Amino acid sequence: MEQVITIPALGDNYIYLCRYHQNNAFVIDPGDAEAVFNVLEKHSLNLTHTLTTHHHFDHVGGVKELKKKTGCEIFGSDKNKISIIDCKVQDRGVIAICGIHILVIATPGHTQGSVCYYVQPSKNQDGILFTGDTLFIGGCGRPIECNAWTMWDSLQKIAALPDETLVYPGHNYTEENYEFALTIEADNGIMKKYLQMVQEWQQQGKPAVPSRIGQERATNVFLRADDPAIKSALGMPTATSAEVFSELRLRKNAFG
Repeated sequence: MEQVITIPALGDNYIYLCRYHQNNAFVIDPGDAEAVFNVLEKHSLNLTHTLTTHHHFDHVGGVKELKKKTGCEIFGSDKNKISIIDCKVQDRGVIAICGIHILVIATPGHTQGSVCYYVQPSKNQDGILFTGDTLFIGGCGRPIECNAWTMWDSLQKIAALPDETLVYPGHNYTEENYEFALTIEADNGIMKKYLQMVQEWQQQGKPAVPSRIGQERATNVFLRADDPAIKSALGMPTATSAEVFSELRLRKNAFG
């Protein structure tokens, strides 16, 4: 794969266009077809595949129009919710696109059918993870169709990927996520540093992606639910990691 092009859309969504073999591309979670068409035209790209992480409209709203105009092949896990899917994906399945191998990781939590896509590393490229609404930079999605315990288990699956794995989430909630984390650990200097960096990037119009799995394990408060420091800060020193995660998620829901 040659390039990941980040397309801001719908206020706080991120759509990703992945360029390969010079003039071809596949797209992840195209909530806005027009935004994708504009970038395809700008870079003279041919869209061949569309990958969907889950069925919510802000992630699939542009799929039908893209299919109609380009004939691209549609991948996703839930054909009942996304009827236009051509190829149903399953956990641990591999999508092969001209030598690019993309591992499907089932991550139920935000929705029952949520999946992440892991572009496996090559000799010249680190692995790349597209997380939809499962993992955000500094945060995670709301468990909507599943309980918090299921979401915690899914997060552990992707947190086990190599440290250098690049992380591309479906939304830009980064500033709010770090602000929330500081309500748990007000004196966390690393978190303050990242918050300042993100605020500077946003003032400059730069996207806050990608992160890396190693960075998320170290700084994402939701991935640190097993950390004694987080348990202590919440007054839950003997709680299980899943119980701590559930409490964090409840507090984040109230925060914003």
